[in-house]
Amino acid sequence: MAAASIRDVAQHAGVSVGTVSNVLNRPGEVSAESMQRVHRAIEDLGYVRNDAARKLRAGTSSTVGFVVLDGQNPFFGDVVRGAEDEASSHGIAVLYGNTDEDVARERLYLDLFEEQQVRGVLISPYSDINPRLERLRTRGIPAVLVDRFSGDGRFSSVSVDSVVGGRMAAEHLIETGRRRIAFVGGPFEIRQVTDRLAGARVAVENSTEPVDIDVVATAALTVAEGAAAGARIISRPRREWPDAIFAANDLLALGLLQALIVDGRMLVPEDIALIGFDDIAFASAAAVPLSSMRQPSGMIGRTALRILLEETSDPTLIPRQTVFLPQLVVRRSTAARGTTGKT
Repeated sequence: MAAASIRDVAQHAGVSVGTVSNVLNRPGEVSAESMQRVHRAIEDLGYVRNDAARKLRAGTSSTVGFVVLDGQNPFFGDVVRGAEDEASSHGIAVLYGNTDEDVARERLYLDLFEEQQVRGVLISPYSDINPRLERLRTRGIPAVLVDRFSGDGRFSSVSVDSVVGGRMAAEHLIETGRRRIAFVGGPFEIRQVTDRLAGARVAVENSTEPVDIDVVATAALTVAEGAAAGARIISRPRREWPDAIFAANDLLALGLLQALIVDGRMLVPEDIALIGFDDIAFASAAAVPLSSMRQPSGMIGRTALRILLEETSDPTLIPRQTVFLPQLVVRRSTAARGTTGKT
């Protein structure tokens, strides 16, 4: 059975559609008798008001879309929560989609949000989606890049300087006496991964001590990929083992730590130091508390949502680039040699 419409309510109450609309939107303009008849008809028919459709017709959708790179990463969960906190204070809901580092899923969510005529889109992109976002903008749907710097300035963005973060992480490893660093990360289509590696290489090049860095590529930024990378590192001849690992994110670092602990031949941090990126909640709770580069995840989400709403209110605003600096959080996994005994 089809849902009752506003026309059905009007017919049942014996009034015009305009009168029903006034009861719902401008009750002060309707007589008490008409009000009573309309409400009785609504109750009899089980009419449910479609606020979403009403707001879409008025051009004021109460939703924004958020497309994230990896919904399994707690970092993005914190970013989304920050956006939701800001959105709720404006009476807006956030529709969320996870691309799982898949171009087709990224395209699917953007198409869906365009069809839904959301007020705007927040996106942590996997592919080059600028042409797609330009099309959204011509439809009156602005977009803000999240956790990705907009190099060409065509769109506003809110990000963390991953090059600086990568440099700081590698500098910390070098300062603790490590000289053979393995960078574990991938895929390199993800800009954050390439930026973190680039920063680490700057630290190595600037070091006054001879330091080597090699790359162990992964197919994804997951715990399972980290564990697999750890197994590959351990399978090397002992003379080729690194004495430090910089993982492109904390999930990889946790997988690496798991592999090292299970094997037992390389102790963290006595034989090998380990640092990640993001400082998710699990980092401090790991078997060996994990050093990491902290990103202000909640602030990233709140700032991105705030900028998006400003652009929906004034499309003439010039895109702006907001860049936060990461913070080094030192825990036991990168303790300097000689400062902790073997267990």
